[in-house]
Amino acid sequence: MRRFLPDTFTILLVCTVILASLFPASGTFADYFGIATDLAIALLFFLHGARLSRDVVIAGLLHWRLHLVILLTTFGIFPLLGLGLGFIPDTILPHPLYLGILFLCVLPSTVQSSIAFTSMAGGNVPAAICSASASNIFGMFLTPLLVGLLFSVGGHGGFSFDALQQILLQLLAPFIVGQILQPWIGDWIRAKKKILMPVDRGSILMVVYLAFSTAVVEGLWHTFSIADIAVVIVADMGLLAIVLVLTMFGSCWLGFNKPDQITITFCGSKKSLASGVPMANVIFAGQSIGAIVLPLMLFHQIQLMVCAVIAQKYAAAAARRATEKEMEEAASPA
Repeated sequence: MRRFLPDTFTILLVCTVILASLFPASGTFADYFGIATDLAIALLFFLHGARLSRDVVIAGLLHWRLHLVILLTTFGIFPLLGLGLGFIPDTILPHPLYLGILFLCVLPSTVQSSIAFTSMAGGNVPAAICSASASNIFGMFLTPLLVGLLFSVGGHGGFSFDALQQILLQLLAPFIVGQILQPWIGDWIRAKKKILMPVDRGSILMVVYLAFSTAVVEGLWHTFSIADIAVVIVADMGLLAIVLVLTMFGSCWLGFNKPDQITITFCGSKKSLASGVPMANVIFAGQSIGAIVLPLMLFHQIQLMVCAVIAQKYAAAAARRATEKEMEEAASPA
């Protein structure tokens, strides 16, 4: 039963949204809080760069077929599915919430949860580390470009290349600095994972609070009903279900072994809240992004619950195969 309960971070996200709904940041406080949030996000991506070992990157490049499948799923299949949801009438799926779903479809994969579920299920962990990290690096370029392309194609407006420049400055530059310093501080940062975790989660909570504060001031909860939120949840579940089926059976059809199939399934089906919220803050600067990040926050919890169940199924199946193999070896003549 516990696997269906929200994790601590999800509870904190909900509490942050409630806090922003009751006590939204505004005026001078919001301005200073925005500056602090930008600095926290820069620190977050600096730590991501410092954690990523170059040896992992080099080793992972050798498994290019697996990474290509995951990247095509993340930045190809997902966006196409997002465009398909555009045929749902606005009376069923409100336009601002649809834009949020379309935005989550062009985001990179998660890092921590993709690796954790791959490890739990007995997948190819080194490949998962490399693929999830590569997804986030490429996402700094591909996500804003896909937003500009898909939002324009759908008649929703795009964004100027100033947004791409801001992402490269605010997110990629700290990441590169972290990579440069990685040989000297990487081992220390990886060893202090529990101590530095508040930086990861705290920076995301700060962005969520600021985003929802602005949205609440502009009447977010007066604009959307519970039925609207329910439609978003169903759409998120549908997206995840389709991609999980495609990655599970597609990776098998392409001839990957079981550990690689597991890696493709978990890395290809995830969307990153840690990268998505800061990117939304930059790409949609000056706009109310509460409705943009809401579908992503819901998708985050759905993917964690569903993938936890799938990972346990994979692990149980692997344990059964190992037991059967041991019994066959014990029964065979010496």
